[in-house]
Amino acid sequence: MVNFFIDRPIFASVLAIVIIVAGAVAIPFLPIAQYPEITPPQVVVQATYPGASAEVVEQTVTTPIEQQVNGVENMIYMSSRSGSDGTMTLTVTFKVGTDLDIAAVNVQNRVAIAQAKLPQDVIRQGLSITKQSPDLVEIVALTSPDGSRDELYLSNYATLQVVDVLARVPGVGQVTVFNGRDYGMRLWLNPDRLASLGLTAGDVADAVREQNLQAAAGQIGQPPAPRGQQFQYTVTTRGRLSTPAEFEEIILRTRADGSVLRLRDVGRVELGAQNYGSFGRVGGKPAALIGIFQLPGANALEVSRGVQAAMARLAPSFPNGVTHTRPYNTTEFVRVSIEEVVLTLLIAIGLVVLTVYVFLQDWRTTLIPTLTIPVSLVGTFAVISVFGFSINTLTLFGIVLATVVRRTVFKILWLLWPAWVWFTVMATANHFWLDIVAGVGVALVGATIVSWAQEGRPALSPALYRCGHRRW
Repeated sequence: MVNFFIDRPIFASVLAIVIIVAGAVAIPFLPIAQYPEITPPQVVVQATYPGASAEVVEQTVTTPIEQQVNGVENMIYMSSRSGSDGTMTLTVTFKVGTDLDIAAVNVQNRVAIAQAKLPQDVIRQGLSITKQSPDLVEIVALTSPDGSRDELYLSNYATLQVVDVLARVPGVGQVTVFNGRDYGMRLWLNPDRLASLGLTAGDVADAVREQNLQAAAGQIGQPPAPRGQQFQYTVTTRGRLSTPAEFEEIILRTRADGSVLRLRDVGRVELGAQNYGSFGRVGGKPAALIGIFQLPGANALEVSRGVQAAMARLAPSFPNGVTHTRPYNTTEFVRVSIEEVVLTLLIAIGLVVLTVYVFLQDWRTTLIPTLTIPVSLVGTFAVISVFGFSINTLTLFGIVLATVVRRTVFKILWLLWPAWVWFTVMATANHFWLDIVAGVGVALVGATIVSWAQEGRPALSPALYRCGHRRW
């Protein structure tokens, strides 16, 4: 093999150029992340059964859904949680590399089959099926330094004004408000008052459901119409209720004497959050925490820069007393790792070139092993692309480990020095040069094996030297 490339220097040069070009072309398209994609993707199914205990939720909601979802394509396992607050969470974990969009569609189809067996209250509340990406890039926090905005306001503002903008950033797979607190009307009922009037909480819920709706009232003068009808009007009515005062006017019962029992007579209404199960703090102050997850194969650095630019565009339109920070950002580790790897490689290359020159005392001869360094390093990225790897902390660590060649170079040069003497004396004989290169190749393999040893054995070096010396 050595003789093949020595006898064909043009072919060897072209091959080296092809390797460099392939690596240089692959670098811009390689995904960048903090860690390799080893966490399996997940799809989460959530449902709510108001007023049900954990046992009831398990029997009426969790079990029917699990029976249908079980065995979905590329599924590894699934886990569920039935809470005493009537909530159900089913997490379906898929194999690494599974298309999360296809997985979510498959789970949604299975859940749709199970809906016929679910209680009507659960269907009325709705089932949410979301993709859970494992690659968290950063967290953006909306805060109120002066305390003029509470957590409910910040969370609702993030959901309405920020999440959609960040979701459009290239490379972003999912945007989640971890402590989401959407606005909701909370009805606080007096149980004693309800009992004295012969009402239940279900009666109140039915009244709210019947009177809080968006109805299509129709049109006046719509064809077919009597002769002479010249105008057509669309009837608009007040739709869904939006203020506590409007909800308090909901009629629960009408008596025979014409008196009316309203919602305000049995309780009170307030505008609050739908769920108080989570909260967010930054520096001890309330905050809305927005998690940014990247798509598989996306460039984490580009995603972070895109999120930063999007927040910079949104910041001037924030309400008074609202600002944003970035308390968690994984790309800082990636950026610093890349910078340190580049610095380490430059230092290693400099030491290798200097060491070769010190031993050979000739710049032209030093240039040959120096040119092989970028070929091997840049060509590595082409191999990374072929195997589907990403530029992450582990692959960069592997490139740094490649600098063990610095330890190998000293052993090789010890073997290469007598070869250089023979070459200068007998440069006119081509077979001597071939024997020298073959001997150096054997020495290279042996020295590399020694470098791979955990601590190395000095006794091996003289043996390798004698082997190479007899060969030369």
